[in-house]
Amino acid sequence: MSSSSPAINMKRIVIISLTLLFIALLMPTTAFAAEAGESLGLQLPVWSIIPFVGMLLSIALIPLFKPEWWEKNLLFVAIFWSLVFLIPFAIGFGPKEAGYELIEIIALDYLPFIVLLWGLFAVAGGIALRGSLAGSPKVNIILLLIGTFLASWIGTTGASMLLIRPVLKANKWRKRKTHVVVFFIFLVSNMGGCLTPVGDPPLFLGFLRGVPFFWTMKLAPILIFNVVILLVVFLIIDQRLYKRELAAGNKPEVSTPNEKLSIAGGHNLIFIAMIVGAVILSGSLDKFSFFFYQATGEAHGIPLFPGIVLPFNSILQMLIIIAAGVLSVVTTKKDYRALNEFTWGPIKEVGFLFVGIFITMIPALAILHARGADLGLESPWQFFWATGALSSFLDNAPTYLVFMTTAGSLGEAGLATAVGSIAPQMLMAISAGAVFMGANTYIGNAPNFMVRSIAEENHVKMPSFFGYMLWSLCILIPVFIIDTFVFFI
Repeated sequence: MSSSSPAINMKRIVIISLTLLFIALLMPTTAFAAEAGESLGLQLPVWSIIPFVGMLLSIALIPLFKPEWWEKNLLFVAIFWSLVFLIPFAIGFGPKEAGYELIEIIALDYLPFIVLLWGLFAVAGGIALRGSLAGSPKVNIILLLIGTFLASWIGTTGASMLLIRPVLKANKWRKRKTHVVVFFIFLVSNMGGCLTPVGDPPLFLGFLRGVPFFWTMKLAPILIFNVVILLVVFLIIDQRLYKRELAAGNKPEVSTPNEKLSIAGGHNLIFIAMIVGAVILSGSLDKFSFFFYQATGEAHGIPLFPGIVLPFNSILQMLIIIAAGVLSVVTTKKDYRALNEFTWGPIKEVGFLFVGIFITMIPALAILHARGADLGLESPWQFFWATGALSSFLDNAPTYLVFMTTAGSLGEAGLATAVGSIAPQMLMAISAGAVFMGANTYIGNAPNFMVRSIAEENHVKMPSFFGYMLWSLCILIPVFIIDTFVFFI
């Protein structure tokens, strides 16, 4: 059998699935949909999340057994599991409801998500660090600290894309460097983004709903506490492996000894500022209600489907980000990207996989939104773990919003928000859970998978999906247990 057979078979499966979807769209709504007026999350059975689980298991298992096939068929896998959800959904709830959910998740969630990732990936890929920087434990800790600090001000994605290549370049001489990337994901791609709404999307949603911009600075003691613990653990691991490298005769490869550190393509920092500014601007345009918002608070925009409008502020944000990315590509010398060994492969992989993740997680988010208040959460530590556990596998932004709304319904005295009054300790627990525990899996936060892809492209042997979870289980979970007793009980 030829090597192309698996791809042909997958294409056949997709064609058959598309045919079934077309037939389903021609069928009327069937009787097993719940009563009219009942929210989607209450109508959907728990087993409707099976396609989402299938998508996750595909990401976790197929690369272990069929790595070459996986690399060639990412998009087909995403389409397959999306159709496994969409076809039964269209049959059960009707084509209009299926079209509504699909267009809403793609246009309002996935499109801004992937445009932001693409913009930061394109711009950061044009910034190269030149000089004799060797990946010693001291240098690695400094780079991790810089990235952790930057994450709150240019976002976890921005900091990750900006720092991952210098980290990889500094440690290129080492054979044992997987742990460096894992801790980079822990700190730079997740925890570091907790201090401002710019740092991570969940906190930005909180800002849009009345949480003051600098309120999240209250998480600084927890961040400092966790960073100290993680860096001590990292130093112990890195110091031991560093000594093994030297004992084995491995030494830093420096093409130009004593060359001073310098930044090539530094003008791309302007484009990063454009992207961060676009995100902040899109959340501040409600003040210009005469154009961007109606008197009722609904956004003006382009109608895409009955009940769905692509807001002008979101369009403006995406246009600015795209402009920044294009300007970066046009104005940056190819030599600078060559220094980073830059290719478009990682963003392509993330784009393909996350379209499947976004579509298949529709039932999980709907169920969570409808039944989140029934979970019986009352204490900060419960909100911390509930928000964190679900943020590890679902999009942490809507997960944060669900539990923020749940906390607002408790009616406790505290911070006044658009979803009700929330006790500060409760909101801190929700915020920390959403931001910190996104580090538990590769899909918990967007930069995680991107960093993994860039590392693998640079010949770093990264853990599998479950292998990475073993790292988080052994290192992060104990830290979060300590956080629970120190800060939330």
